[in-house]
Amino acid sequence: MNFLQAVLRTLFYVAVGGVISIVGAAFFFMNWEPDRNQYTIRGIDISHHQGDIDWAQVAADDIAFVYMKATEGGDFKDRAFARNWAGAGGAGLARGAYHFFSLCKSGREQAQNFLSVLPQDSDMLAPVVDLEFTGNCARRPPAEEVLQEISDFVALVEQGRGKQVILYVPEDFYLDYLKGKGLNRRLWTQSIWHSPGYVSDWSLWQYHDRGTIKGISGDVDLNVLHPEKSLDNLKS
Repeated sequence: MNFLQAVLRTLFYVAVGGVISIVGAAFFFMNWEPDRNQYTIRGIDISHHQGDIDWAQVAADDIAFVYMKATEGGDFKDRAFARNWAGAGGAGLARGAYHFFSLCKSGREQAQNFLSVLPQDSDMLAPVVDLEFTGNCARRPPAEEVLQEISDFVALVEQGRGKQVILYVPEDFYLDYLKGKGLNRRLWTQSIWHSPGYVSDWSLWQYHDRGTIKGISGDVDLNVLHPEKSLDNLKS
């Protein structure tokens, strides 16, 4: 073997090793999950994007609860909500609904939209308002205005259903609008592939946004309940 052949072979092995390392890292992250012995209660959040769902298979795949999109903004209603609500209930899953909050609509208008779809069900999980920049409108109002609109939304939904609203809030939205503002509600954190560090007192943690669950085609968001909480805590 001449010098050039030796160099080429070395480069080949280096390249192969790099590919194997990348594939291995990707496999690790795509399959990462919190310790099942510590975080025992697991759930998903879904919308019409997941298409038709086999809820019996979902319930059999170590899933205890599901949150499903009901509405967005002032007038959007998720077309799969009624089907998903019935399917999850039929499979015995604890179920709840969420509203995607628009920064371009009033809190009152959005609460009315959510309440027009949200079931009158005393056994459902507490309603959730999804507060995030991803997928939102381009407007970024001042914090005081956003807090007022969120407060209006929360007050109307809580009055309408008698359950305290949970706030789903990723780190960037939390730091820009909620941190230190005294909006005293349970939090659903988003921290992909590692434990949430931006709040210490959380109720739900979305740890994966490209998970796989039996009965669902494609990616799905994966969540765990705080180990010191119970699903009954989420029903009030």
